[in-house]
Order: sequence, then C-alpha cells, then structure tokens
Amino acid sequence: MPKEIILYNLKETVSDEEYLQYCEEKKGPLIRSLPSCTGFTLVRITGSQKGEIPYGYVGIVDVTSIEEWKRDAAGELFQNFLKEWIPKVKEFHILMGSAVYGE
Repeated sequence: MPKEIILYNLKETVSDEEYLQYCEEKKGPLIRSLPSCTGFTLVRITGSQKGEIPYGYVGIVDVTSIEEWKRDAAGELFQNFLKEWIPKVKEFHILMGSAVYGE
C-alpha cells in the first residue's frame, strides 16, 4: 500500500497537548476525509536507542495511490489546511513509499 510519511518537529510555541488536540479536532478528520486517504496514523516519538530524536512526530498516511494523493493534496481543502499547519511545525521532511511487508 502506498504511503506518505511526514517527519517533523513542533515549533517551540506549540505544546504537545495543543497539537494533539488540533490533530483530534481538525488535522486527523480532514486528512481522513480526502478521497485518496485510506488511513492516517500520527506517532509521537518519545525515545531512541541512540538517545537522539531528530523528529518528534511521524505522520503516516495510507493512500490509494501517490498520484491520487498528490491530486488531493493540490486541492483547495488541503492547501487551506497547510496554511494552518505549517506555522505549527518546523524541520519537516516528506517521504513517499510503499509497504513491502506487514499489510
């Protein structure tokens, strides 16, 4: 299954509690409402074997196809979401891939 994986940190002005409430009320429902989204998981990183945590959050969006996801992401609904989301985060990195085992 194709996936978009987003690695990021919150800006210092945004607390984990505020962000989780935002995700429950807005981000999660919006992403899950997009036609190409078949699932969305948000992981808050709390530890690392090496001791360093380069990213505090990992978002994993399961999609029908990367092309369909890109189409939805280019739409007005998602673009308006980005205007709200980007001021909350810093140092983000977006990856695309497909599950090769486990689904």
